[in-house]
Amino acid sequence: MPSFTLTRTARITRITRTHKVATAVLVAAGATTALAVTAQPSTAQAAPAHAPAAVKPVSANGMPAAVQAKGDAPKAEHPAIESVAAQVKAKDAPKKAHTAKQATHRSAERKAEPKQYANNLDGWIREALDIMDAKGIPGSYDGLHRNIMRESSGNPNAVNDWDINAINGIPSKGLLQVIQPTFDTYHVAGTPDKLTDPVANITAAANYAADRYGSIDNVNSAY
Repeated sequence: MPSFTLTRTARITRITRTHKVATAVLVAAGATTALAVTAQPSTAQAAPAHAPAAVKPVSANGMPAAVQAKGDAPKAEHPAIESVAAQVKAKDAPKKAHTAKQATHRSAERKAEPKQYANNLDGWIREALDIMDAKGIPGSYDGLHRNIMRESSGNPNAVNDWDINAINGIPSKGLLQVIQPTFDTYHVAGTPDKLTDPVANITAAANYAADRYGSIDNVNSAY
């Protein structure tokens, strides 16, 4: 009986020791596996800290290239487009210069052309007024027209052959019935030296009236 007890106790002891050893081995193996799993990097983890960081390209103005691509910075024109634009500009330059030259020439021609007046009473008065204005002789269209109609009814060849001047051999003639001595004294340079010329007659009479009455506008009867 005692020997059985001893044997069973010893077996239990051996099993217990064996179990402890096996348990220790399993524990050690589990720890090693855990360490191995922990030490192995996961594919989901970030790159090592010592790996070089990605460098983002920047534009000439210091802004990221992605921002520049969105239109925040001007895009360089294509060389081919610039070349075509330059060719078109160079081709059009002579035409524009020619057009500008023609416009200048036409403008000069218009300035050089003398002003045209109608060959009638209205035209004679208007031409006389322009000459009077240039010479500083006072008078208006109404003043000239009113006196012309009273003196000659607008006939540049009218002659008075009955008054004292006619009796003295120097009859009044023309639109404003001017005698030759008066015409010779008050003739306006630049007009024809002819008593019955409409414009010469008007300007000479207006010049005489300005000297004697201040203006042809102040004449309302024979003068």
